[in-house]
Amino acid sequence: MITKFLTNVAVSFNPFSKASKSARIFLSLLPPDARSTMKIQTKLLPQTSSEAPRIAITFKDGKVMELEPSKFSIKDLVEELDRHSRALRKKEDLGGN
Repeated sequence: MITKFLTNVAVSFNPFSKASKSARIFLSLLPPDARSTMKIQTKLLPQTSSEAPRIAITFKDGKVMELEPSKFSIKDLVEELDRHSRALRKKEDLGGN
């Protein structure tokens, strides 16, 4: 997963819900030094909560992606985020800001 271009990660999920599996795995995929390079917010929902898990990612260019991890496998979730990160990397490699 390309995390170089992430500035803010906000995740809310019920840790006991099967629908939150992708959100839990996503958090485990963040590199160990992630807190020094980006702001990470986690909100644990109560076990009785019926609220759907959410992931909100802010990129360096200001784009915000809000995803519902219960609708994605972890592979699809990472691919969705990496798609925009690859575009930012390409722009950076071509000399853009």
